[in-house]
Amino acid sequence: MLNKKITKKNLFICPNCKSEKLYFGENFLKCQECGKSYKISEDNKIIFEKKKKKDISDLLDNFKYLMKRYDKLYSLLIWLISPVFMNGSLNRFLIKNVRNKDIIALNLGSGNSNISHKVINIDIFPYKNIDICCNIANLPFKDNSIDIVFCIAVLEHVPNPEKVVSEINRVLKKEGIIYISFPFIYRFHASPFDYSRRTYEGMKVLFKDFKLIDLKCTGGPTSGMLCIIQEWVAILISFGNEYIHTIVLILMMILTFPIKFLDIFLINNSMAKNISSSFTYIGKKQ
Repeated sequence: MLNKKITKKNLFICPNCKSEKLYFGENFLKCQECGKSYKISEDNKIIFEKKKKKDISDLLDNFKYLMKRYDKLYSLLIWLISPVFMNGSLNRFLIKNVRNKDIIALNLGSGNSNISHKVINIDIFPYKNIDICCNIANLPFKDNSIDIVFCIAVLEHVPNPEKVVSEINRVLKKEGIIYISFPFIYRFHASPFDYSRRTYEGMKVLFKDFKLIDLKCTGGPTSGMLCIIQEWVAILISFGNEYIHTIVLILMMILTFPIKFLDIFLINNSMAKNISSSFTYIGKKQ
């Protein structure tokens, strides 16, 4: 039985051959074109492709993976002690565009978070709150079938973000909306890999095929500065030891996180984009 958020069986295509001819069994679905089968897990996740914990080699990322089991606690800790100031823009967007709307929305690379009970959670790792496990560069959805796509602090972890953006454009309906965050001034953070950053102008280039609605700092200049200082101190006194580095970094986050709230006053400064920790692009498919 499929998760109640993904009961529309005509939403899917085979990610292997792109055929719409899918047969849904009790605990599997099978492409009648290429013969490829995909598992539906006991907790109703559709598994098109997945990674496991053993694929994570970074020490801090392993710690985060374990903490993500406790989704509410993990979300609270991210909001509180991470160096990034959360300004509430996501909640405002959800209230305006998702709540009380008859829409199909995806959260690509959601981890174990659950931003809304109406949003389909997608990740390459089969966390508890995931609905579909797949590669976001090869989405198992029909063309022009999705109303809204979220992708929050994920594109830095894929080797080809342009390919993912192209897939998002493909599956979105005409005038479908994207809400995508990408870091700028932020330390390396494997999840399980970390490849790239984007400037304010770089965001415009990446989403050039969309009509811009808004492009703003999410996490401001203080967040960017704080993230670099925390990492610098961890490097300075860890002497190249990964375990010491991870412990010092976590301690630095705990000790210095209140500083990030200076971004309450700085995030809307016209120069904030020069060292903002991240940007969020809101746009519409043309």
